[in-house]
Amino acid sequence: MKPLEGLVVLDMTRVLAGPFAAMMFADLGAEVIKIERPDGGDDTRAYPPFQKGESAYFMSLNRGKRSVTLNLKHPRGKEILKDLAKKSDILIENFKPGTMDKLGVGYEDLRKVNPRLIYAASSGFGQTGPYSSRPAYDLIIQGMGGMMSVTGPDEHSPTKVGSSVADIFAGLFTVIGVLSAVNARIRTGRGQLVDVAMLDCMVAVLENAVSRYLVSGEIPHPIGNRHPSISPFTTLATSDGAMNIAVGNDEIWKRMCAVLGMEEYVNDPRFADNPARVEHFHALKEILEERTMKNTSEHWLGEFEKVNVPSGPINDMAHVVHDPQVLARKMIVDVVHPVAGAMKIPGVPVKFSDTPAEVKEPAPLLGQHTEEVLTSFLGLGAEEFEALKKDGVV
Repeated sequence: MKPLEGLVVLDMTRVLAGPFAAMMFADLGAEVIKIERPDGGDDTRAYPPFQKGESAYFMSLNRGKRSVTLNLKHPRGKEILKDLAKKSDILIENFKPGTMDKLGVGYEDLRKVNPRLIYAASSGFGQTGPYSSRPAYDLIIQGMGGMMSVTGPDEHSPTKVGSSVADIFAGLFTVIGVLSAVNARIRTGRGQLVDVAMLDCMVAVLENAVSRYLVSGEIPHPIGNRHPSISPFTTLATSDGAMNIAVGNDEIWKRMCAVLGMEEYVNDPRFADNPARVEHFHALKEILEERTMKNTSEHWLGEFEKVNVPSGPINDMAHVVHDPQVLARKMIVDVVHPVAGAMKIPGVPVKFSDTPAEVKEPAPLLGQHTEEVLTSFLGLGAEEFEALKKDGVV
């Protein structure tokens, strides 16, 4: 048994936030049926890079799912979706609010055919509020949600996070919301609407930036790689590049000084405790780098590890995917795609002692499972399925 085995998820999503959430359900053992447009499917099927004509972007977000093509503009397509919803536990969609309602397959429509259905709507701004009808992408939300205002080298260079964190966090919160609704359904017997907004999620993960402003009234600005409240907690230059250090308390500070041969600074009033080190960060960094630039990152990281000073390299992707810890945790796994062939993709980050999760299958081809799902899951006959194809429903 896998953790979510037995749950059936209808994945009506495309691009990133929704597909990422649905993929997590597949990794955890749920049966995920991805509903796609017959004329091209998920937008990301056209995003490069490609391996033997198949999008690596799409394949990285849709593993373990079954693809069913369905024309929701056709009356019969809507009927089939409702039939699928009757037999499903969860539906996830990330259309602009109101889109599914206009098609006649929104939450209020589907709850009538299945009161136990948990309907998760992930969107840029949510189902309510003055911005609810606006379109949104990760860059827009990172800007509006404050993330770019605290990211980058300085206040003149607002910078997006390298990963699409607004989308990813929306996906994660969607999973949390749906699983919470599943638990509530055990008690009530009823499903419900789970409304997740990318902007809400972005505000929720701003960490201490919001509290710093609300308490002090001062607007936080980008400060590069250093921490606003802990020092030294930053990137330091070395003779062959750079490394990260995180000195979280005074004991670590003393051990770091011993490694760098700067014991005379342990009780220096400018650096004797964390508040002082934060205040005099720039002077401290100059003193530290006078020493760290005399040897390589590998040398210093080895020395810091010996005395338990938190530190680490700044890995590029080539180093990440070959890192022994990453490999030991099975975070890079092999799959064989029916067209793209053998490929490596990220693994499942949550480990279970009794009900292990895993990447069970590669991403599907467009419509690969349409006939299988409609005939075995819904019980349609072969002739009826052929008629659906002829009528452009699938």
